[in-house]
Amino acid sequence: MTAMNFDLARFNMIEQQIHTWEVLDRRVLDVLANTPRENFVPPQYRTLAFADFNIPLGHGQTMMTPKVEGRVLQALDIKPTDRILEVGTGSGYLTACLAKLGQHVYSVEFFPELKQAAEEALSAHGIRNVTLQVGDAATGWDRQAPYDVIVVTGSLPVLPAGFRESLAVGGRLFVIVGESPVMEALLITRISENDWAQESLFEIDLPPLVNAPRPQQFSL
Repeated sequence: MTAMNFDLARFNMIEQQIHTWEVLDRRVLDVLANTPRENFVPPQYRTLAFADFNIPLGHGQTMMTPKVEGRVLQALDIKPTDRILEVGTGSGYLTACLAKLGQHVYSVEFFPELKQAAEEALSAHGIRNVTLQVGDAATGWDRQAPYDVIVVTGSLPVLPAGFRESLAVGGRLFVIVGESPVMEALLITRISENDWAQESLFEIDLPPLVNAPRPQQFSL
């Protein structure tokens, strides 16, 4: 593909996938239009960067599809002053979008190889307001808490309390809860110190986070 082809493919991605999923927020659309997704995917998938397809990243991990990424960014209503936690750096593409919308992104990746590749891609695009960390955040990550926004990019069979507790009052959490093939994307907002509101966004099927806690099994 030439650069012009990539520009056209990105335009078509926004018009045919993201708009049709009711992503209309101008800030979100501008970020998606100006962040070169093709530079964050593994080289062998570069021509599929804009497809409605979960691109493999290795280690059993995948990228969310463009339309899901758009819905995530819109639902979180990110402010320029927001401190953001991303669990699962993956390719670094969503990290880049979050960083352009918010003040600072703390992103945790389980696999060092993915963290390094994402770090190189983010650096190549001049994105500095990110802190990438290697670790296991399947039950939460409170090192830089509280956060205004938390994004969990893999699914969780059950939602650990640590994620909700790490939100600042007014903070928003995007998380996918359930087990294949029935999972639900949720937006959880911390209303006060002891109250949270929950909104169901859409159904989806996505691989779980590494070491994600499982539901308790009861035996007679």
